[in-house]
Amino acid sequence: MGKILEVKNLTIHIKTHKGVVQAVRGVDFYLNEQETLAVVGESGSGKSITMKGVMGILPKNGKVVDGTVMFQGNDLTKYTERQMQQVRGSEIAMIFQDPMSALNPVMTVGAQIMEVLKIHHPEQSTAQLEARVDEMMELVGIPAKRKVEYPHQFSGGMKQRIVIAIALACEPKLILADEPVSALDVTIQKQIMELMVQLQEELQLSILFISHDLNVIYQMCDRVLVMKEGRIV
Repeated sequence: MGKILEVKNLTIHIKTHKGVVQAVRGVDFYLNEQETLAVVGESGSGKSITMKGVMGILPKNGKVVDGTVMFQGNDLTKYTERQMQQVRGSEIAMIFQDPMSALNPVMTVGAQIMEVLKIHHPEQSTAQLEARVDEMMELVGIPAKRKVEYPHQFSGGMKQRIVIAIALACEPKLILADEPVSALDVTIQKQIMELMVQLQEELQLSILFISHDLNVIYQMCDRVLVMKEGRIV
């Protein structure tokens, strides 16, 4: 298996009212196809900002000032925002930490899965998109008939399943999972981790998994990177 992602000398600066913060300092790592790589470290060590740099979703005051992010042979740091919009969701998807804030409270969960599909598959009919929404709901263990319900009608664990369904809807090859189980209780954590392992095998996914929970990492991941003060240590 080859490398699906290779990051070299990634350096990210964040402008603040007190000056420039070197949030990520010359980070190097790679991820193989169908591998799960953990990134661990204390709060503020640069884990999430590194992933946002890879995804091209840095805050407005953040900037990649050096380094390359090679995804399937292409340097994403050279992509325009329009090009990155085509990559996000279809090639690389992100599962965010808190499902409560990741979902839109005034849209049905089915509409939120449909939204991603419409962006990347505008050529498909409404019937085809609806069928895909049903398929994704069932894939993550939620009856398709519940697609007309709103996020507040689901438990925390089921919300996270919906977030995973949105991430997987366009069949990306790489998933960036930013502490996807930290907001859930232990029993639900186990269910979500088992689901992710199952989906990885079925869909042949590569996963970059951020966590500070070593027990979760032990169960989920093939290799571990430890970050401190913006560096891999």
